[in-house]
Amino acid sequence: MRRRQRRGDDEAQINITPMLDIVFIMLIFFIVTTSFVKEFGVDVNRPSSAPIEEQRQSEVIAVRIDQNDQIFIEERLIDVRAVRANIESGLAVQPEATVVVIADRLADAGLLVRVVDQARVAGAMQVSLAAAR
Repeated sequence: MRRRQRRGDDEAQINITPMLDIVFIMLIFFIVTTSFVKEFGVDVNRPSSAPIEEQRQSEVIAVRIDQNDQIFIEERLIDVRAVRANIESGLAVQPEATVVVIADRLADAGLLVRVVDQARVAGAMQVSLAAAR
């Protein structure tokens, strides 16, 4: 009688190549379909506990937003579209001036962001926030 000898080559093997192909295809699909969105924001410098430097009133351009979302520059009522022009004219007279946006706590936050953005576009290097009330 002959004995059958089993060889190691005859054993069943699982081919994982198709599985790896599918995994890589799924990985490529998720990388391609993922959208990378750059979010825009406003840089806000929060106040520190250091002593506040005194500035003369003439070096400040005050922009006030009241609770009714009305914008005032130097006690003149203006439209949000005129903020940039008014700040540009103020900076032309005082190039080192700081723009201070004084907003009421009940004012619209979106309007506050638009005013700060218009101040930055107008060329103001320093824009500070203050809360009224």
